[in-house]
Amino acid sequence: MEIKKYEQEFAGKPLFIELGRLAGQANGSCRVQYGETTVLVTATMSAHTKDVDYFPLTLDYEEKYYAAGKIKGSKWIKRETRPSEEAILAGRLIDRSLRPRFDHNIRNEVQVVASILSFDGVNDPDIPALFGASLALMISDIPFNGPVAACRVGRVDGKLVFNPTYQERPLSDFDIVVAGTENKINMIETGAKIVAEKDIVEAVAKGFKELQELIKFQKKIAQDIAPKKKELAVFNRDDVLGKMVNDFALPKLEKVLYTPHKQEYVEGLHRTSDELVEHIKSQYAGSPDLTKKIKEALMVFEEGIDKIVHKNILEGEKRPDGRKIDQLREIKAEVGILPHSHGTGLFNRGTTQALSSLTLAAPGMEQWIETMEIELTKKRFMHHYVFPPFSVGEVGRMGGAGRREIGHGALAERALEPIIPSKEDFPYTIRVVSEILSSNGSSSMASVCGSSLAMMDGGVPIKAPAAGIAMGLMFDEKGEKFKVLTDIQGPEDHHGDMDLKVAGTREGVTAMQMDVKIEGIDEKILEKAMDQARKARLEILDHMAKGIDGPRAELSKYAPRVKTIKIDPEKIRMVIGPQGKVINEIIEKTGVEIDIEQDGSVFITSDSPEGMEKAIKWIEMITYEPKPGDEFDGKVTRIMDFGAFVEFMPGHEGMVHVSEISKEHVRRPSDVLKMGQSVHVRIKNIDEMGRVNLTMK
Repeated sequence: MEIKKYEQEFAGKPLFIELGRLAGQANGSCRVQYGETTVLVTATMSAHTKDVDYFPLTLDYEEKYYAAGKIKGSKWIKRETRPSEEAILAGRLIDRSLRPRFDHNIRNEVQVVASILSFDGVNDPDIPALFGASLALMISDIPFNGPVAACRVGRVDGKLVFNPTYQERPLSDFDIVVAGTENKINMIETGAKIVAEKDIVEAVAKGFKELQELIKFQKKIAQDIAPKKKELAVFNRDDVLGKMVNDFALPKLEKVLYTPHKQEYVEGLHRTSDELVEHIKSQYAGSPDLTKKIKEALMVFEEGIDKIVHKNILEGEKRPDGRKIDQLREIKAEVGILPHSHGTGLFNRGTTQALSSLTLAAPGMEQWIETMEIELTKKRFMHHYVFPPFSVGEVGRMGGAGRREIGHGALAERALEPIIPSKEDFPYTIRVVSEILSSNGSSSMASVCGSSLAMMDGGVPIKAPAAGIAMGLMFDEKGEKFKVLTDIQGPEDHHGDMDLKVAGTREGVTAMQMDVKIEGIDEKILEKAMDQARKARLEILDHMAKGIDGPRAELSKYAPRVKTIKIDPEKIRMVIGPQGKVINEIIEKTGVEIDIEQDGSVFITSDSPEGMEKAIKWIEMITYEPKPGDEFDGKVTRIMDFGAFVEFMPGHEGMVHVSEISKEHVRRPSDVLKMGQSVHVRIKNIDEMGRVNLTMK
């Protein structure tokens, strides 16, 4: 392909596109530059189909440290290794926007790779990367029902800002990424500082309108390139087999799907599925395609569940567990169930159960973060989400956090961040771990509730409790009739058309995430879903208040105590001492942890009140500024003819003139004083040279 270049202004900045220079063997590739942030995006498809029952799409977001002019790594390894959490989250964001726009009957592997080649520290690469991913697919021979584009929206000083810079984002009331097609919104990712629903909806709508320029831009480029799309041998269903499956399974599913308990539901599905497999085996006994027929039958089986769930909700508002469409499952909120913890919250919503545990630690336990995008910084609040296989009644590998755990944990952390007290008010490092012990839909939102409970139980003075709810959507085949569902569970999540998670306080939204399986939704549906979610959230908060109605007045007796004192920044070096000698001695002899900041804030953390007080007095002595009138018990260090020198504090010495030793006449100091003698002294004055004059009178 010859080199082609395109340029268009987007959100007040030039967006530059180059085709044909890089990665020529990919099915489609483009270089996208926004400001000086540059992303290379490639789209590649395998020549042959893969024997799977799903569309095999992979999205990789590759941070390159050279892009930001950094050399990072351990002492021995200086290359990129596993992706950072930020890279995983950016990859998920792009994947969630693209995936609904493919024919899911495709069985050829498709891989989209976004490689960050240059990063200017001003413009986030994720929006250009999403644009490039869609464009690479549009100009390739890969079948793709695009284009898709995205826009980031912030609000600074009451005004909406599109694609705010890294410098503007901390000043914004919210951080919203909205993605969509020409007609519909298909992905939303939001973090907010307790913002009203109507403001969120308005910002999403404005962002969707703004991204339409990118949709038009892509269509123009694709029209210019005019790629010929490949004719793929997509998966085609056997109508005879489909009828056989429906005749056999649908009557059974109508009963199985509408059982009140998840265990009965799961067991019923497995039993019906097993019976179907045996039926297919009997009908195709001896056929060389038996294995293939079984796979296809199970796909039809899943589609049958989808149709039943949709039909019954749309026609009769009949949900699998019998609830009304805006009704919550049974909720139970408990605290303090673990005997030796800093704080615990157990949140049950139906058969979804989250156990959150709070740990408080010294400020020095903050997490250090440095990525391609993020300069070395500290993080004092961490929320981690754990999803073991037993939570869904399965056997599986236990190990480190996967993409699901990282994504759900980040969403809950974003939801809770706005309610965390400032470091000045609560100088602790805070970690909350949410263990999903049972899952039947909306586990990430259950973790928001459980973790709010845990922090209140532990006495963390949060600004307000937060709760979360997952909303669903059912569309008819024409995409005209729809129902919004409150508090979706397993089958409604798996077979529904939308998953909208909304978290917040009574006053407003703190986080939101939306994915769809259809083309998308419009502003009207979003507004209805958000309003319904708000009502549910308020009800959940009422239930949580029955477990605990606010932060406890005292911290757990097992949590360390942190006290903050201020010292003159010029005296920090005195507390630290040469090569850390002084501070290490204090730590060793008192058992405390000490963290010092450049402004002179000293944080002392201890499990022992005695150790805490000893360390504070020690630091106060080191940094003491003498003042007339202060009294001390000191020791005589030198005796001269004209007076005696007394160490009244460690490192502080003053002189008692012979006339100030006693009210009685003293001829020589040695007549009444001895070396090492303990004496009570008072600071009389401090001369212009900083010398301290003491009196014993």
